[in-house]
Amino acid sequence: MMDIALARHWVEALAAAVDAHQERLTQLDSAIGDADHGANMHRGLTAVLAAQTSYRPESVGQLLVEVGTTLISSVGGASGPLYGTAFRATGQALPAADPDAAELLTALRAGLDAVRELGAAAPGDKTMVDAFLPALDAFEEELRAGGDLAAAAARAAVAAEEGARATVPLQARKGRASYLGPRSIGHQDPGATSTALLFGALAEAAAAR
Repeated sequence: MMDIALARHWVEALAAAVDAHQERLTQLDSAIGDADHGANMHRGLTAVLAAQTSYRPESVGQLLVEVGTTLISSVGGASGPLYGTAFRATGQALPAADPDAAELLTALRAGLDAVRELGAAAPGDKTMVDAFLPALDAFEEELRAGGDLAAAAARAAVAAEEGARATVPLQARKGRASYLGPRSIGHQDPGATSTALLFGALAEAAAAR
């Protein structure tokens, strides 16, 4: 079960992870993008944490929608719209009551669908989808095997990290990296990398319960 406290912990853990990995995200983005992914994510999540000090949501869904709205309004480039859309769509798909793990999975799939629609990205395009999709598949597999939220989130985090690493040999077909053509091969996608941080933060928060 995810309640508001757990959702806040997830967001705080994500902000801490982005802070710790900001330089790496920027280095990855400097190879195939605008060299601003780390800074943009850090700025957005700093704004999210500031907003959370005064926001009093009535549900997990409301909290995540607010996170997404803040990201969209405070982050330039592609990261704000993509992550903001993911959080907003996830929050909007959640029930009013605290969601169980299966309901969270359904909502996260809605978030991924919204990201794919916004960016027109498919698996193999060398985007955040390449980490997001395997993470949700692993999450679902663990739930079907009888695992709880913590176990499912842990498997999702591993799968997201593997998905991010698997972008290295891919040629980018979406976003600024696609302009490089074959020169994008050999570099890990920064969006997939930050997506791995997203699921790592969820695993951390769920394990702490």
